[in-house]
Amino acid sequence: MAQANIGVVGLAVMGSNLARNLASREGNTVAVYNRSPEKTDALVSEHPEAGFIATKSYEEFAATLSKPRTALIMVQAGRGTDAVIDELTKVFEPGDIIVDGGNALFTDTIRREKAVRETGINFVGAGISGGEEGALNGPSIMPGGSAEAWETLGPILKSIAAVAEGEPCVTHVGTDGAGHFVKMIHNGIEYADMQLIAEAYDLIRRGTGKTPAEIAEIFAEWNKGELESYLIEITAEVLRQTDADTGKPLVDVILDQAGSKGTGVWTVQTALDLGIPVSGIAEAVFARSLSSKPAQRAAASALPGPDSEGWNPGDPDAFIEGVRLALYASKVIAYSQGFDAIVAGAEQYGWDIQKGEIAKIWRGGCIIRARFLNRITEAYAENPDLVALVTAPFFVEIMERAQTAWRNVVADAARAGIPAPAFSSSLSYYDGLRADRLPAALVQGQRDFFGAHTYKRVDKEGTFHTLWSGDRTEVSAVDAH
Repeated sequence: MAQANIGVVGLAVMGSNLARNLASREGNTVAVYNRSPEKTDALVSEHPEAGFIATKSYEEFAATLSKPRTALIMVQAGRGTDAVIDELTKVFEPGDIIVDGGNALFTDTIRREKAVRETGINFVGAGISGGEEGALNGPSIMPGGSAEAWETLGPILKSIAAVAEGEPCVTHVGTDGAGHFVKMIHNGIEYADMQLIAEAYDLIRRGTGKTPAEIAEIFAEWNKGELESYLIEITAEVLRQTDADTGKPLVDVILDQAGSKGTGVWTVQTALDLGIPVSGIAEAVFARSLSSKPAQRAAASALPGPDSEGWNPGDPDAFIEGVRLALYASKVIAYSQGFDAIVAGAEQYGWDIQKGEIAKIWRGGCIIRARFLNRITEAYAENPDLVALVTAPFFVEIMERAQTAWRNVVADAARAGIPAPAFSSSLSYYDGLRADRLPAALVQGQRDFFGAHTYKRVDKEGTFHTLWSGDRTEVSAVDAH
């Protein structure tokens, strides 16, 4: 039987595009399998140049693969993934490799890796970013798993990954669930980035009266400078589109209710568990949730507030430049918060994640690819123990340039009654980070009052509790019990 060095299970758009990408690279022969044989037949017939080896069963699929067998699963996360893993473990042998390339929750990947490892088979959770186009032409890939699996898998993934500045956008992230964890954080940053861009568009349109097509040109110009990124690029394309049926800007006929596939929610939930504030990402998730509550929005539409129809922020060019700076500063905060979560996750789960390498592999192929990712790599190279990305010299300089405009934009939005939750929360986080003293002291006092939770003092060692009634004397927590 013909031998393939890699197989793909699941031939929906992402799976079929990754299979085509693999087949197009020298040295790869690809076996394909799908639960519905019709999809397998269609892919093979439509792309004879790929030289796919079509299989009709898991037994046949395994028989076509050279050892160590390597299978890339591209099926729906959850039970579907577990079902495929169960079938593959029946036909694979110790040393073989199963790769889950879907958007799995990293804790599921940890569970699966542990279970599969007991069979002697390697299980790898690999985050893959870039959408359908990236899958076909070169994605950013974030694999976890064992070092043994990486020896076989690494050359294959490098052959299909995007290339940025001569380097493939793939690295061995860490063990078990590390790859899917980093992909989850990538998607969380993506949520924040998209929301920030949407808020910038909304403010410019309401504040200057420019049309979507005119704003598209502003974004196209921004994409030539320090804001250059994939999301800025495609925003200009979206805003240029005209609806064929109505002749209106397409953005005006799209229902303003944003969907979600869950990775942003996972990011926020995980960050809460880790005790890491990711407020910009959280507000982006909440903004999508609010957009999808039409009944509440309709009921609240008559609530009192300023009318943005007559709002005039002054010099339109100066205002647009202010929005650009606010967008840049807020984007930095989103990345800084995301890397904080990566650091905390690595510590919690024992992963040796190289933060600079993550920034490198995000330079090409992925959705959040942006010009300043090189600066992130440099920042962690100069100081691997950087306590917060935003404190690196390059990013401090951005804040020095942007913070006044950022504050003005947030204030303008508040005065005009225009929601800018990601801009506002990012600025509040920045100010909280730089504050000499926070009102958390009062919160600790309140907690001690109603729950005897104790507190620490700035002038003494130890833990204290106040008797908040009677003589109100302070005693140590030990004495209080």
